This record gives sequence, C-alpha cells and structure tokens, in this order.
Amino acid sequence: MSDRKRSTALALASALAGAAVLLAAPAAHAAVVDVQYDCKTPIGDKSAVSPIEIKGVKEGSGYKLTMSFQKGVSSSPIELGKGAMTPSAVIVVGGAEKVSVPVSGPPNPEAVPANTPIKISDLSGTYTPKKSGKVTLTAGVLTIKAMGTTTTCTPGNSPKPSLELDVTAPGGGATGSTGSTGSTGDSLPQTGPEDSAIALGTLGATVILSGAAGVLWLTRRGQRARS
Repeated sequence: MSDRKRSTALALASALAGAAVLLAAPAAHAAVVDVQYDCKTPIGDKSAVSPIEIKGVKEGSGYKLTMSFQKGVSSSPIELGKGAMTPSAVIVVGGAEKVSVPVSGPPNPEAVPANTPIKISDLSGTYTPKKSGKVTLTAGVLTIKAMGTTTTCTPGNSPKPSLELDVTAPGGGATGSTGSTGSTGDSLPQTGPEDSAIALGTLGATVILSGAAGVLWLTRRGQRARS
C-alpha cells in the first residue's frame, strides 16, 4: 500500500472513531437549582434555601453521582468540633425508572462555630440503571447527624431536576419511560463499558478499511503481472 493510500485509510478510520465517540457519549443537561429545605432540628423547625448542583459521570457499569451544596441549610446552637457532623442524602431518579440513590460525604473537615450555617461537603454515590433511557436527577431528603442528634431536611418547594442523563443499563436493559417499559428495538445489547463498545467499533472500521485496501492492492498487482 502506498503512503498516500495508507494516510487515506488512517484518516477514514479516525473519522469513524470520532463519530463513534460522539454517538456513544451520553447526553447531559445540568442546572443549578435552588432547593428550599425544611428542616426538623433538635431545637425546632428551620428553613433555608441552597443552590444544588448534581453531576453524573460514567464509571464502569454505572454512574458516579455528586451532589454539591452552595450554601449551608442548618446551624447548631453550639460549636461542632472537627468531624462531629456527618451528612447524607438521597437523589431521586425519575423518567426511564424511578428509584432513590443514597449519597453520602465525609464529616466536617473543620470546626463549625455556633449559630453558623453548616457547610455540607459534596455527597457522592453510585447509580446503576436497570433500564436504558432518559432519566432526571433531583435533590431529595438531606440528613445531618451531629453529636448524637439527627436533623432531617426535606425539599419543600418541589424543586426541578438538577440533571438529565441518557443512561444505558448493563447488558442493554429494557428501554423505559415514565410509567412504562419497552423493547430496546434494533439496538444491540451492550455487555461492557462504553469504552469497550467504542474500541470494538473502531477496530471493526479499521479491519474493513484495511481489507478494501488489500483487495485493491492485489487487483492492481495482478493487472501488472498480466501486462
């Protein structure tokens, strides 16, 4: 194969690989949403609003979810020492399937002064979809445990979803929608991470291109031999 033909084949293979990456990448639509938390605390009811951001990153057969609070939602009448407070929450999944994903975070890294909004560290957890399709992720109940007490904060303003994802269940999973499920149609089941599917598609494209170039080279060689 000449250098020109080899360059052309490599360029086509790269273009096909790029197209495969674009098609396989899950669509994500994120937004920072104000969530009004109504909290039941040991010293009475409190309410506060915090902008919430939820991120989802493909990780193995599932998605790593991270929930970030931009403002504190509760406070303590006494100082909370380092490591005295542990937060956790749930992220409500809607759309293709309806589940609740628990997320948690580390204890407070430094002391929290009395009567000061408690900064919640990023909370994370893993969501493994059982159905393929479009899902929404919305902030759910927040729980704060500190010094033997429990504070429960419930979203009181019916917040909108913070993130929308197109997800793929391990093995292909049935395509779902709100209140119903359906067949995956003509799509092939995915038995591994998306990276594997992309690598397989790229390899197949390379083999096809190389095969075509090989046939062309053999044909021309035969013609030269007969002349």
